[in-house]
Amino acid sequence: MKIVIQRASEASVAIDGKVVGSIGKGLVLLLGVGSEDTRELADKFLEKIIKLRIFEDAEGKTNLSLADVEGELLVVSQFTLYADCKRGNRPSFINSAPPAMAEELYEYFLDRCKEKLGAVEHGEFGADMKVSLVNDGPFTIVLDDETILRK
Repeated sequence: MKIVIQRASEASVAIDGKVVGSIGKGLVLLLGVGSEDTRELADKFLEKIIKLRIFEDAEGKTNLSLADVEGELLVVSQFTLYADCKRGNRPSFINSAPPAMAEELYEYFLDRCKEKLGAVEHGEFGADMKVSLVNDGPFTIVLDDETILRK
């Protein structure tokens, strides 16, 4: 998996001009599923994201988690995170999961987010979406398999 995490003061996702998900203060997750990803790996990513202390405390230090600030979560599928641009000028997506597998893991991840965090906003798998956000900081983190599985 690859997940781009953006701390946001507000964000939304729209399909065909209609907003289908929006949040205030919280995190926007752009989620890419790879061909070798599993539910167990998705669970590890979620545990890391929940515990990330990337919100500022009263002293301005990044010491607070999403739960600590009662933040919201917006999850958007994005297979293009698996773009391989090593050869030529046209990206290859050979390492991204096949659509059926990617959708199943995306839906699993959403369900687990809802179990752990309550209400979770999201886009629609495979749709042409427009994501808008005010990146707070800006603060952006990229998580991938190597980050999560490193001991």
